[in-house]
Amino acid sequence: MEKQKIMTIARLIRDSGSNVAAKLAEHEGVSRQAASAWLSKLKRDGLIASSGTGRGISYSLPTLKYAVKEYPREGLSEDVVWRELGAPIVQDLSNNVRGIWHHGITEMVNNAIDHSSSETVHLSIYQTILDTTVIVTDRGEGIFKKIQRALNLYDAREAILELAKGKFTTDPDNHSGEGIFFSSKMFDEFWIRSGILRFVHDDDEAPDILYESDEDVVGTRVVMRLNNDSPRTTKEVFDKFALPEDFSFAKTIVPVRLAQHEGEKLVSRSQAKRLTRRFERFQTVVLDFTGVEEIGQAFADEVFRVFKTAHPEITMTPIRMSEAVQAMIRRVQIST
Repeated sequence: MEKQKIMTIARLIRDSGSNVAAKLAEHEGVSRQAASAWLSKLKRDGLIASSGTGRGISYSLPTLKYAVKEYPREGLSEDVVWRELGAPIVQDLSNNVRGIWHHGITEMVNNAIDHSSSETVHLSIYQTILDTTVIVTDRGEGIFKKIQRALNLYDAREAILELAKGKFTTDPDNHSGEGIFFSSKMFDEFWIRSGILRFVHDDDEAPDILYESDEDVVGTRVVMRLNNDSPRTTKEVFDKFALPEDFSFAKTIVPVRLAQHEGEKLVSRSQAKRLTRRFERFQTVVLDFTGVEEIGQAFADEVFRVFKTAHPEITMTPIRMSEAVQAMIRRVQIST
């Protein structure tokens, strides 16, 4: 069976493990019997699994390769972790996918080594026929609390906004603050969990998201997932946010809704100042207003008149605005 068909089946199973034969038959324009025969072959080959019978049958993607190890943090090198655990699992994948995994694993393990103060760093890798998932866990202070303390933030949720902007680190002498930003853009899914907060990037076309959950995660847990046949490259991601002439990290895309806490509207100048903190480190700032229905006059004035007047060298581009947001921005710009 050709690889493209196998990947189609795997994606149908990942999206929903039920009624897979019928969905596959419709997708490929074949009979349900033919689709069931393909599924049976993949099951015999161990690439998919199933439970139940008849129309109640449900399919899943079993783990084909895995590696789990806990390392003492003191004296640990991220390259050792990559060579021992990461590289063997992804060695059969394409060069571009291996390159992304090399970058992501070494960056996230290095962050745990240098920033967590945890006694140990735990790594788990799981690979199915469709994708690979890596989980890096430490039991330190927690990334959001550490950023909150370093910047003297009122709320740990504000730390997620700083991560989304990029170019932030609690150790500027040894780190550029680019590791998490670029790594998050390379993967199909990228999560950071710490305490009850979860930072999620899972779609290049959608802004980063903040969730609150009931589970209180001790330390920091980073989850990365990438399709095994992804066409993405590390160069493609770096180029998207760099100036072509000097390859500097000059552009950021900021999800504006991360500046508002649950139940709030973006109305005040203090919220605007929180949003624009460290914008001066970039030449281009894209403000993504997805999920923001309206903004107040003071907020808009602080961002698009006061800050812009003080920093005319920065190109600020708002995108995905509602009519109300667009009207308020236009109002303060006209008054300039």
